[in-house]
Amino acid sequence: MIVYYFHHYNYPIGKITLASNGTSIVGLWIENQRFYMDVLKDKECREKETEVIKLAKHWLDAYFNNKKPSASEVPVEFIGSDFRQQVWKILAQIPYGEVITYKAIAENIATQKGIDQMSAQAVGGAVGHNPISIIIPCHRVVGTDGNLTGYSGGIEVKTQLLAFEGVDITWLYTPKQKSLI
Repeated sequence: MIVYYFHHYNYPIGKITLASNGTSIVGLWIENQRFYMDVLKDKECREKETEVIKLAKHWLDAYFNNKKPSASEVPVEFIGSDFRQQVWKILAQIPYGEVITYKAIAENIATQKGIDQMSAQAVGGAVGHNPISIIIPCHRVVGTDGNLTGYSGGIEVKTQLLAFEGVDITWLYTPKQKSLI
């Protein structure tokens, strides 16, 4: 039986929980986000700061000090369906300070699968269930028209992370408002 480990990290806008299987990060959740620790449901978990969790904390330190670390610097292991994992692998390739649309990810997957189209809503569901937030940057995915909807850590956190990375957020909005600035 695999034992999973978790530990906490305080960051500029809240508390993060990191989880590992001992060799890879399997989860990074922002406090109070939807689907908090859901991939570890019914699994044996212990609170312990493993070496890979320490590595992820150093990655987060670099991130929050604007050093622009790459997702590839931390070993991750996805727990989820093949489709979700395919989406999450695309998320890992989104460069720091840039955004991509759900539609663009859907088109990418359609091309990979050799099919005419893929549902952007299905992609949105997979993005929303990303268990390794920030390192696998689901906050960098927006609607085609600039809609910020769909971040399980909350729209306010998504906006803060994008602004922190230097993304021009003036064209982005939530459904209740047309502009963030």
